[in-house]
Amino acid sequence: MPGGPMQASRYLGDLGGLASRRSMLLLDLRGTGGSDAPNDPTTYRCDRQVDDLEALRTRLGVDHVDLLAHSAGAAVAVLYAVRYPERVRTLVLVTPSPRAVGVAVADADRRAVAGRRRAEPWFPAAWAAFERIWSGDARPPDADAITPFLHGRWDDERRALLPALDAGRNDAAATAYYPDDLDVDGTRAGLAAVRAPVLLLAGERDVALPPDRAADYAAVFPRVTLAVQPGAGHYPWLDDPAWFVRAVGAHLDDRGS
Repeated sequence: MPGGPMQASRYLGDLGGLASRRSMLLLDLRGTGGSDAPNDPTTYRCDRQVDDLEALRTRLGVDHVDLLAHSAGAAVAVLYAVRYPERVRTLVLVTPSPRAVGVAVADADRRAVAGRRRAEPWFPAAWAAFERIWSGDARPPDADAITPFLHGRWDDERRALLPALDAGRNDAAATAYYPDDLDVDGTRAGLAAVRAPVLLLAGERDVALPPDRAADYAAVFPRVTLAVQPGAGHYPWLDDPAWFVRAVGAHLDDRGS
């Protein structure tokens, strides 16, 4: 399940080599990648897309799925686990957006993580942009200027990947993805009853979901392992593919998946 929100799944690639250990099926949400756009744009809501995933499972003819979601894709994944708990064998959430479960990330949380990177050459300009955003005085270029804080390392190799990482997003659909009336309390209550084992993988340097807030997210689940990948940002399979594949593979292996 890709993030974005509403980004085509191709940016996930082979998830650092996970595809060499597992059969992987990447899902393009409606209106992205190879999936058709709906006639009704309100169905871009994350809670309205849950049944698309169930329709895919039915078409594949499998009884259970090992479900992995990145970033905003976690909203559909956790809502699926609430609606169809008997169909989820394992759940892996990779640097997930916490909006669907109501975990708030404060400016202070982001400051604490971002401030540890002061020794890096790009830091002054990126930090200044963050300061303007936090103060409510953001300029149009500031959103791009803070991009290094989403990555565990920021070098020429990573900058060259940005076009691929940013490609395929349906911006119009993204505005409808998180509805104002999303039932956060109901989702948390439903997840407390989910028996599938969960791996929540956070990045040590991820300002989108800092490790402390990842721990708050993990506490929602009754059977959960929280793994914080050292030195990783929001795309941990790029920062240390071997570490990422070991962690996810071990979770799946331990559950006999």
